[in-house]
Amino acid sequence: MWESVALTLAGTAGNNIGKVLQKKGTLILPPLSLKLKVVKAYASNQLWISGFLMDMCGAALMLTALSQAPVSVVQPIAGCGLAILCVFSHFYLKEVMNGLDWIAITLAGLGTIGVGVGGEEQKVDQIPLLNIPWLVLSIVILFVLLNTWLHMYKKQRREQELTGPEVIEEIIYGLESGILFGISSVISKMGFVMSEMGFPKIVVPAAISCSVCCSAVGFVYQTRGLKHGRAIVVSTCTSVASIVSGVVAGMIALDEHLPKAPTARFFLLLGWFFIITGVILLVSSTRLIARLPRPVQKFLKSNIERTHSIRRPGSARGKDPIPTTTIHTSSLHLLASPTKEKA
Repeated sequence: MWESVALTLAGTAGNNIGKVLQKKGTLILPPLSLKLKVVKAYASNQLWISGFLMDMCGAALMLTALSQAPVSVVQPIAGCGLAILCVFSHFYLKEVMNGLDWIAITLAGLGTIGVGVGGEEQKVDQIPLLNIPWLVLSIVILFVLLNTWLHMYKKQRREQELTGPEVIEEIIYGLESGILFGISSVISKMGFVMSEMGFPKIVVPAAISCSVCCSAVGFVYQTRGLKHGRAIVVSTCTSVASIVSGVVAGMIALDEHLPKAPTARFFLLLGWFFIITGVILLVSSTRLIARLPRPVQKFLKSNIERTHSIRRPGSARGKDPIPTTTIHTSSLHLLASPTKEKA
């Protein structure tokens, strides 16, 4: 189990850091196209190539982890990618972090340990095929309800000529993308399980292909939410929905279950709670601090942040030119969320 935890952490680190390096490398590159000159420019950019290779290695490690451990273990730990990215951005990109960020990273780390302690290997003898149609039907109905709600909300806004943040739209697109990302992990795991059960080996690449397609659709929903919405809302809903949907779908489609031992079950649930709480704090830490009393704000702000403010008068965390990135590591997608959204 700890080997799978290590693989997941390495995979999520590779995906997150790789995407940031790619993003940083493209700052001096033209828009990606199939033109020979453009392809050569990307291939000769060491920063972009390094990020691309890290991203691919991270995806391979995540698939390896999914082949060895239950989705209920891999998916929550994959949610710690944001914490790893924050640490990397702090030391490599010199991004300023406050005290609440470090608390969130600590919670995510403790949650990972809890999942590792409470998680257990589960041997799937047979896939409950009768549950899969019900799962698919439930997802379809859920998406119909969410999109109907979204259509009614947009119509109401147009009629009333409302302005301001489109909160409902942000939440719906975040939930839809997170659900698709969580389901994509379950589909990948299902391919490995079916291969172990004696099905033709073709089921593994077929399942991975379906997983990538599912993630691509999720990326479209995510991009729609980020186009006019706030990254803080969209990314939070995406991360939480991805973890919850992956765990629930794994229990329904793969017959995964909670540990029977009370202690192991407690640590697993506590780990899930810590990881989700840490993710929410990371995306909303700056806004949360702004709502706290001034003495608490001063306590949570790090010395590095105060020094940074002195050296760069008028600068703010939200004006950092380097965009942060949240990666769903079991899939190949990118949520580019400018740090000004977080502020």
